[in-house]
Amino acid sequence: MLEDKRLLGQLKRGDKEALCQIYMEYKDNLLTIATSLLHDPSAAEDVLHDVFVSFAAVVGSLRLRGSLRNYLVASIVNRVRDVYRRKKHHLVELDEAGPVASGSEDPGQAAVVGEEARRLTGALAQLPSDQRETIVLHLNAGMKFKEIAQMQGIPISTVQGRYRYGLGKLRTILKER
Repeated sequence: MLEDKRLLGQLKRGDKEALCQIYMEYKDNLLTIATSLLHDPSAAEDVLHDVFVSFAAVVGSLRLRGSLRNYLVASIVNRVRDVYRRKKHHLVELDEAGPVASGSEDPGQAAVVGEEARRLTGALAQLPSDQRETIVLHLNAGMKFKEIAQMQGIPISTVQGRYRYGLGKLRTILKER
């Protein structure tokens, strides 16, 4: 948090290296969130870059009330919602999506991890967007239910319900496969 404030201060004074540091710090997590919500790695990269271009443009007038991380996550989620609204985004078929990277050197293990990731991605794609968004924000972004509720402007009990029902649907979908 203090590091973020220091970097924001440097960025406001025109230090472009501070923007690079912020980008490098958050890009992987933000890209994972965008990809989980869009199911299209290319569109997720576009969203990530759009968010950072917008962030760089408004940083001079930006007044954060919370953490920079939560601000960037909310920006990603809002941009994903815009993509769905504007383009009536169609999900990419799983065999069209790019390969899932694995941290494993063993090809057999990588194949298993890749298959499990494809199954989970396909199951997530079948959830209603509000449940999918809540699950992704909680598990991938590490946000607490209270933070998600504040970001979405809904009661915490609604967030908890979306999470619980979403996980139940995921279990059902994954058992059927």
